[in-house]
Amino acid sequence: MKPTTLLQSFKPHPLPAPFAEKLRSGVAGGLGIFLLASVLHFLPQPQFPLLLLGSMAASAVLLYAVPHSPLAQPWNLVGGHLFSAICGWLSMAYISDPLLAAGIAVGGAIFLMYVLNCLHPPGAATALTLVIGASQFQQMGLLWSALIVLANALISLLLALLINNFLPRRRYPQKPPKHMRAAEKPLMIIPQQEDLEWVLAQQDSVLDISIDDLTEVYWLAQQRAQARFDLATR
Repeated sequence: MKPTTLLQSFKPHPLPAPFAEKLRSGVAGGLGIFLLASVLHFLPQPQFPLLLLGSMAASAVLLYAVPHSPLAQPWNLVGGHLFSAICGWLSMAYISDPLLAAGIAVGGAIFLMYVLNCLHPPGAATALTLVIGASQFQQMGLLWSALIVLANALISLLLALLINNFLPRRRYPQKPPKHMRAAEKPLMIIPQQEDLEWVLAQQDSVLDISIDDLTEVYWLAQQRAQARFDLATR
């Protein structure tokens, strides 16, 4: 990468969303965390407390700022936190070096989330939390630690369903994308980057992709479609 390109990459990347949507996201995220903390506080806690995990704040960013992102969907939220917590607890319990345990917990969590199709970045923070709070979570045991994580994730999911679907132009969760039937003839009019920018500007919610990435993805898809069409018409 050229030095000038590297320096330009440090500039702020503006998010194409109206101010009202940004405000709604902030209010929704704050309300979600407040209600999560309140529910955890009033739930029965027979032996150990149901802790509010700091990683849920990162989940709130996904759930309420980019609820349409694949990383914010229910399986990603619950599975990502749960399997990452298991990685974190096992690393903490069986690796004596805390630095090594931290690295293995986060690396193992990322790998497991990828394999199980539940990639959720805050999950890695959950794995690290269990390593950092080793003495406390080891005393609680794996099952109780997993219960704490599940309680945080499931309540967060319920709140996201209620709050997001109450707000205008939000649909949560999102259905998996369907495979569209290939067109018989190629498009004669090809959208340009300015067309993609216009579409993004019309969205009321933030899409978790930059205009440069979207343009590159569209260009690569266009090249593949053209190659397939040329092969079929030979």
